[in-house]
This record gives sequence, C-alpha cells and structure tokens, in this order.
Amino acid sequence: MLQRAQETDTVLIDRLQKAAFEYFLRHTNPENGLVADTSIKTSHCSIAAVGFALSSYPVAVERGWIERSEAAERVATSLRFFAESRQGEERRATGYRGFYYHFLDMKTGHRAWNSELSTIDSGLFIIGALGAAAYFTGESETETEIRDLTKLLYERCDWRWAMNKGLTMSMGWKPSSGFLRWRYQGYDEAVFLYLLAIASPTHPAPAESFDAFASTYTWMMAKDDPYLYAGPLFIHLFSHAWIDFRGINDKHMADKGTDYFRNTQVAIDVQRDYADRNPGHFVGYGRNVWGLTACDGPIPTVHRRHSSNSRPKVLGYAARGAPLGPDDGTIAPWAPLACLPFDKQAAIEGTRAILDAYPNLLLDGRFPGGFNPTIAGKGPEGWVDDRSVAIDQGLLVMMIENERTGLLWNLMRKSPILRTGLKKAGFTGGWLDDEPTIA
Repeated sequence: MLQRAQETDTVLIDRLQKAAFEYFLRHTNPENGLVADTSIKTSHCSIAAVGFALSSYPVAVERGWIERSEAAERVATSLRFFAESRQGEERRATGYRGFYYHFLDMKTGHRAWNSELSTIDSGLFIIGALGAAAYFTGESETETEIRDLTKLLYERCDWRWAMNKGLTMSMGWKPSSGFLRWRYQGYDEAVFLYLLAIASPTHPAPAESFDAFASTYTWMMAKDDPYLYAGPLFIHLFSHAWIDFRGINDKHMADKGTDYFRNTQVAIDVQRDYADRNPGHFVGYGRNVWGLTACDGPIPTVHRRHSSNSRPKVLGYAARGAPLGPDDGTIAPWAPLACLPFDKQAAIEGTRAILDAYPNLLLDGRFPGGFNPTIAGKGPEGWVDDRSVAIDQGLLVMMIENERTGLLWNLMRKSPILRTGLKKAGFTGGWLDDEPTIA
C-alpha cells in the first residue's frame, strides 16, 4: 500500500487505464470477437461493449500494450462476425436491418434472452468500428479488411426504418411486438446516434431529425450557467468519447451561450456540489466522492447502515443522477476518472479520494460497476458490485487517452461520416470548418 500511496498522478492513471483495457483481453471470445457485458462468467455479450473495445485497441497499440498486428486481427475478427452473422427475425439471428440485438450469446452470437434490437447499442458498436477504421489505415490485408467491413456494416443500417415513421429515433424493436414505444428525446446519450443516422449514404434519417431531437432538451440554471439537464453522468460522456465538441456548436447550444463540452463541465460541478450537500445523508459522499450514473446497486432487501427501523429505498439497477435523482447512495467509482478531459483536477482528486477511502474497492485492478457505503458490507466500501462492466472500462480507456493525447478525438475529426453528420445537424466552427488532413 505504501508504494501505491506514493504513486504520481501519471503512474496512477497509467495503471488504471491499462487495467481497464485488459478487461477486453480477458473477457473477449477470441473466436468471434464478442465481448462480455460484465466480468462474471455467465455474462452475455453486449454489442455496445464490442464498440468500446474496437475503439480501445488503437489506444493499446499506441501505449505499447499490444502489437499492432494482433490488435488489427482482433478488430477484424469482431467485424467479420457481425458482417457474416444472420440478419433476420428468427430466434437465431444476431440482428435485423443492419442493427443488432442488445445482448448476444458469447459463443453463438444468437440473440440472448428476449433482448430488444437496440438502436443506441448498435450505434455504439458502429461508431466504435469507425474509430478503429480511422486508426487502421495501413495497406495490409487485415487493415484494409477492417475499413471495408466497417463501411459495409455502417451502410447496412436502415436508419429510415429505425425512425418508425417519426422524426425522432425509436429506442428499439422486437420481432414479436414491433417497435418499442419510447424514442430518443430530451438530452441523452443519442447525440452521436443522430449524427450517424443523418450522415448515412444509403438509408439516411432526415437531417431535421436532429433538430426534432434537440427541440426536446430541458434546460435549467446551475449557479449562473445555463445547463442542458441530464441527471446520469454517462449521458454527458458517451458521445464525447468519440467526438471533440470543443470549439464547435449547433444553434441549440449557441442560443444559450454554451456548448456541449462546457455543458459536461457544468454537469461535473453539479455532481460535486450535490455530493457535497448530500441531501440524502448517505455515507461517504463529499465534494471529492461523487459519480451518480447508470449502474447496478444493492437489491431492495438489504439494510442501510446506521438507519432507523425503516427499510432503505435502494434501487438495484438504475440511472442515478444529480441533482434531481434518483439516488440511493450508490456511487460509480470509475466516473470521476472518466471525466479527465473536462476537469483534470476534479477527476484526479475524486479518483484518489475514492481509492484512499476504500483501498479494497478494485476488482482485479479495475473499478467495479458501483458501490454503496451506506449499505452494510464486509468493509467500509459497504455493498460492492461483484463485477466490472465492459462499457465502463472502455469509456475509461478512451477518455483518459483523449485527455492525454487526443487520440480518438483526432482520429474522428478526420472521419467523413462524422463531419457530414455534424454539418447536416447544423454544427459549425472550430476544427469542423477546417479541411481534414488525411494521413
């Protein structure tokens, strides 16, 4: 413990970033490239996890954690599987109309459970592939195949169908019951999804769909700043993993005198202020111990530490948020570090505060999905999720690298698809007005 207490910030970040990437080495099926949703042995594949893995491989190559040829072959294996897998309504299908079921069997790739054909998770897979294709630009057979397969997979997505005759994107579809009744409206993680949809050269969503989406935003004031509200922190991070919003803007943000990057900085301040006020009187909260987002939590049968005779209201899996909730004392310990590009000091102070207060929190060197010190457990950590989550680990790999070198941001700035989507959505300014330099 003494050695780790003396770690510099750089060494600490190195250790956590590498451990996060190693999730994909440990929990990927090498035969088909499917990535387990969580670290438990019975976990199914999450297609979003595959997307985060694909864009994490370039980071690993640049960091020297894996040879370029091995990383390229791993990426190609995943893309080959999805390109060749069954598209249809039958039970053994992997996807339909270019989209994929949220969860897949790790061995067969068939639809798992009764999971929906998920537009957002399919989008995360696609943009993850685009990130990999933007990096693997060599002339080798494998790297050429990566680019060709990515093009095929993206152009196969039937975005018009996924709009379900509306101007906003349906959240998903099931063979037995059709489209889900929910759509991506209000500020959420789907910013990137609309950009991919309207840029499609084959089955595009109408360009006005982005305005239809953004017109449902909810605004509030945070101190003296206008704040595009979303309670869970992941909403303020996911699109930013691939898109550098610094210096570019759409009319919805420009009219408020802010931008998406600044809005995430405000979201971090809101989270820290909320944790410092701690209106729910939860154990452990403080200005440097924060991170309310979507994650697993204790089931509603456990007992709150130092509570009265009344049972605590715990939420299980929930999209926790600040300042309007919901909240049950569950913290996502990886969340502060994922905010590194937006507020380096807050990210490092938050990470150190959590690890100092709860030194036994990590699982195989990686952050668990969540923990709740208000709920009695084996140690001061209280309830701790018994698994790490793939998308959390991938987000860490990418966000840390974006702060350190800007790798994913710089790669995606050159993407014709992303640039087209941003321009059709009405974004202007900064790097978007410059002609990209193709390596």
